[in-house]
Amino acid sequence: MAVEWRVKATELANCNCDYGCPCQFNALPTHGNCHGLFGLEIEEGHFGALRLDGLRAVLLASTPGALHQGNGTMQLIIDERADAAQRDALLKIMTGQETDEMATIWWVLAAMCPNKLEPLFRPIEFQVDVEARRGRVCVPGILELTGEPIRNPVTGAEHRVRIDLPDGFEFRIAEIGSGTTRSTAAVALNGLENSYGQFAHIHLSNHGVVD
Repeated sequence: MAVEWRVKATELANCNCDYGCPCQFNALPTHGNCHGLFGLEIEEGHFGALRLDGLRAVLLASTPGALHQGNGTMQLIIDERADAAQRDALLKIMTGQETDEMATIWWVLAAMCPNKLEPLFRPIEFQVDVEARRGRVCVPGILELTGEPIRNPVTGAEHRVRIDLPDGFEFRIAEIGSGTTRSTAAVALNGLENSYGQFAHIHLSNHGVVD
């Protein structure tokens, strides 16, 4: 019997697609491949009776073609503050274990990325304001992701747009911005310069998105 888990978190993501990300619309990726990362900070979470509140994590993934074509590579970076039991719990959750089939973005990514690199346990800096569409996720010496609003190319004014996914497996509503990532990670993260940025409050369980 699967362990019951639930995670309520703030997320900042960046991939190499144009703003909007065709994957959100069941279309092929902008450049034919997928390179991206997700950073999150858990406000409330548990894995069985084990609390996960306050912990952070980053998931990096890269596929040579569209995500659904598989053969990808992924790596997890887990908050070094997590103890051994919390580390194990986060690794299970974010590699799709103890989760219904196709229920979460983490299940999908794990299924499409058979090449799983050894996880890292590092300090993770995280400051994200979803509504303002601004944020920063940093793993010192490995990566830095910054997110900001999309700008009108003529006036420079901030542009706001959201994606609403009533039946999604990651979020219900996400604020869309511009993301840039600098990385020396083992997972290839190419083309993440003023590309698709995603800011969201997520609430997931082993059965999917929690309304």
